[in-house]
Amino acid sequence: MKSCFFIGHREAGRELLPQIAEAAEYLILRKQVVLFYTGRYGHFDYLAGEAVAALKRKYPDVQLYLVIPYHPAERPVETPPGYDGTFYPDGMETASRRYAIPTANRKMIEVCDFLIAYVTHPASNAGKFLDYARRREKKGLISVMNLGEDQN
Repeated sequence: MKSCFFIGHREAGRELLPQIAEAAEYLILRKQVVLFYTGRYGHFDYLAGEAVAALKRKYPDVQLYLVIPYHPAERPVETPPGYDGTFYPDGMETASRRYAIPTANRKMIEVCDFLIAYVTHPASNAGKFLDYARRREKKGLISVMNLGEDQN
């Protein structure tokens, strides 16, 4: 099953919601993506989850998972409304707690087929992950959409 991860700036505005939904729906219809993963540490993550949760009503095969960077036994997380569950990436047990979020982001970029990003300033953490995904894209390992490209 094809999958997509979202990454973007914390301060993303609500006006991005239609763009996020359109990009996700494109992947559902044209690329057969059925698995979507979001984090929960910024407004872009929240908007991505909201967009996919709404699309799930239209496309019942679509699944949405919350990526959790800390072991669920250590820091239990309830599944948010609209989500199908939580996802703890393989290999996170050895990640330092201090770097758990960036490690989870990197691992998701390594296992997903698509990335929908919102990066307007490349000198940010989201920008660093977009660069990493673009390098993987050149090798044919992931396909990347940056919703922030026209906003620079």
